[in-house]
Amino acid sequence: MFSKATRSRPPAATGAAPAGTDWSPYTRLEDAAGVYFLHADVAMDAIAGVLGRRRVRGFTLERVVDLTEAGASVWQEAAVCDGRRLILWHSEELADGDAPGGTVLDSSVQVLPLETIGHVGMRTLVGRDERGRRIDRGVYLVLATAMPHELSAVQPDPDAPLQVASAKLRPEAFRFSKSLDDGGAGQIARLIDFGRLLGRLVPG
Repeated sequence: MFSKATRSRPPAATGAAPAGTDWSPYTRLEDAAGVYFLHADVAMDAIAGVLGRRRVRGFTLERVVDLTEAGASVWQEAAVCDGRRLILWHSEELADGDAPGGTVLDSSVQVLPLETIGHVGMRTLVGRDERGRRIDRGVYLVLATAMPHELSAVQPDPDAPLQVASAKLRPEAFRFSKSLDDGGAGQIARLIDFGRLLGRLVPG
């Protein structure tokens, strides 16, 4: 599924690279997580626990560093497809005065059968470089499910003859994005490939 630009395989990650290193050249999930995530061991333990012996067909990774009064907080996410399921892992550092270092890592994993995904939407920002060649400048991927996420009341029409209470149901959706400033060209290409993979695999 990987594009021509990322198909050549670099040396396996050894853990020497600082966290946050570009993961797009790495076709193996373990190698990509090893150079990108601050807590790669936690991520791989959670993902491997539900992946089992199934092969990874595609993945995308995200990492955001927030600066707060308490210091830097890292939010990390992985979306992995094994051909039948979408495995979502994310972690967030939480303040805990009783823990050594003052923080704990909130790690969670969610598994969705591809049958639950009812919509795959992808928008790509296409431009030109200084030589006039086509370049993808950004990509936005949305995966919407049929599972309810939020129920909100809808105000009835005051002019309606019959006042009927109603509610709006918003389905659960997962959003991923990459740009030249956030991830670079390599991660844009990888997210486009990931979106196309899901578009092919999600049942019609």
